[in-house]
Amino acid sequence: MRALRVMVTAVLAVVLSVGLVPDGVPAAEAGRAPAPVLDRPTTTTKSVVLTGRARPRALVSVQVRTSRWVTVRRVRAASTGRYRVVVPAPATTRSFRSVSLRRASTVRRVVPLKPPAPPTDACGARPKRRTGGYYACTFLEDFTGSSLDTDRWLGQNMLGQGDRCVAAGPRTVAVADGTLRLSVVQASEEEPCPQRADGSRGSYAAGWISTYGRWSQQYGRFEARMRSQASDLPGLHEAFWLWPDIRFSSDADWPNSGEIDIAETYSSHPDLAIPFLHYSADSGGPVPGLNTAWKCRAQRGEWHTYALEWTADRLEVFVDGRSCLVNTSGAASFRKPFIINLSQLLGVGTNLWTGSVPLPATMEVDWVKAWS
Repeated sequence: MRALRVMVTAVLAVVLSVGLVPDGVPAAEAGRAPAPVLDRPTTTTKSVVLTGRARPRALVSVQVRTSRWVTVRRVRAASTGRYRVVVPAPATTRSFRSVSLRRASTVRRVVPLKPPAPPTDACGARPKRRTGGYYACTFLEDFTGSSLDTDRWLGQNMLGQGDRCVAAGPRTVAVADGTLRLSVVQASEEEPCPQRADGSRGSYAAGWISTYGRWSQQYGRFEARMRSQASDLPGLHEAFWLWPDIRFSSDADWPNSGEIDIAETYSSHPDLAIPFLHYSADSGGPVPGLNTAWKCRAQRGEWHTYALEWTADRLEVFVDGRSCLVNTSGAASFRKPFIINLSQLLGVGTNLWTGSVPLPATMEVDWVKAWS
């Protein structure tokens, strides 16, 4: 018996001398596992790749620091101890770490990358196409001269109903200080309204220009930066719109011939820009989400950018970069070249001008651009 006790004592001494526990893991290591390793992150504009090493087959939690440490991914290390996690790129600088077996790695900071600048051309930064690639500039007007460029714009003159008309004069159509100014004014002997067949003339003249007979385009992106006169009283009506180029197709069968009102603003609705697509759907009246929208916010008296992206099967209108109308009818009415129109008119209907808004009233246009 004494010999057995001596033998057991000797075996225990050997076990203790090498520091082994029953599962075969050194006692010191079992008590405190090595900290995982987090390599330097690989960052793109869209994602962050986090790699590192941990104990083979151990569970690894990848965490990001917000107001506290939050686990964003859990993964099990491979038999080699390597692990890999991909997370979305953060919008701001963030700190990451990995945690395994209650040990944390070194903290790594991730600084978001700036996306590459888009290519540029005469229109500036080229907008990205929804289907990939970039648009190319086809038309740029920034009104930097002292008068309207009549090689690309036509000032409209036409009879109007009642006491109104459209007349291109220095008070209704002017270019100064880098902007186009379209105004509604009281007509004068020096700048009268066009004469009607009965010899009468309108009393109020409005400004309207277009690229009629000079320029048109089928499909692409159209954009204008504009400011309407501040007012919450009815009577003023401004528009950035496209009309069929009659050199290529007739406009006689309106609305089936088509009209694309990218933005119409009414002083009776001082916080809205209202797009309207005129085609066969007009028979059903205004249908929000199909041919018009009443959710495009644009406060009068402030600068706003209105845009249209147009393909054979899709028209999408934007206000200050926000999509507010998408039409995917693929209507034949919109499969031909259109001209650009800009107009400042007096209102009708529920937006009827009754004299409450003082004249002159003016819409300003900073620039007009088109891409294909």
